[in-house]
Amino acid sequence: MCLILVAWQGHAKFRCVIAANRDEMHSRPTAAAQWWPSRPPILAGRDLSAGGTWLGLTRTGRFAALTNFRDPEQRRTGTPSRGTLVTSILMSNDTTAESLEYLRSVGADYNGFNLLFSDGERLAVYESVRGVGRELAPGIYGLSNHLLDTPWPKVQTAKSRLAGALANLETTGAALALLRDDKPAPDEQLPRTGVSLQWERLLSSAFVRAPDYGTRCSTVVRIDESRRACFDEWTWDAAGAQTGAVSLQFQLE
Repeated sequence: MCLILVAWQGHAKFRCVIAANRDEMHSRPTAAAQWWPSRPPILAGRDLSAGGTWLGLTRTGRFAALTNFRDPEQRRTGTPSRGTLVTSILMSNDTTAESLEYLRSVGADYNGFNLLFSDGERLAVYESVRGVGRELAPGIYGLSNHLLDTPWPKVQTAKSRLAGALANLETTGAALALLRDDKPAPDEQLPRTGVSLQWERLLSSAFVRAPDYGTRCSTVVRIDESRRACFDEWTWDAAGAQTGAVSLQFQLE
């Protein structure tokens, strides 16, 4: 993923809201979100190249979502796929504290990543570049390809828009609109992450649109006070046109 927003226990009806975009090479083979024949079952898309996923949810309310940390100078070859970490967290029965300890023990084996996850009761983040993880209080959080709540324009704008959208969550329209925002940030507000200025501009919008690389899917998850989960995901082509959609609703165990 390259943008993950989480509104955690801050809404009277929806105890958890996730809005996320996955940015990836268009050539990387991917399966749309579905229930995996795993134990426990996982609702997620699948990276058909490395076998992991970028965001998933279980029937008990566990979820995990991952972004890469953007720093070309620190990238190593031969490391395991970071998407397998999402699968590991989802298939585990560990508490958030136990999962944080696990991530501390293995995080250095991977290229830089951030992982937002929940055991269904508590929310946590692990930032591998710092080697630090922590549980999070109720609130609205934004994560892109740096640390949690780094004030990049796309993160700040999307968090503000999600806060406004919380009053209108009976449908997915407002959440999807903020994920489809393709307006780039002004040059003076761009971060410097080791890529060219052209790429900084391209990557500064919530929705990335380019011939070879861009937003492949947008996901909105809503879990209400009765533990009813709504999972909606849209897939996009290189031009940003919709090529598919998944909409599932189920009661958490």
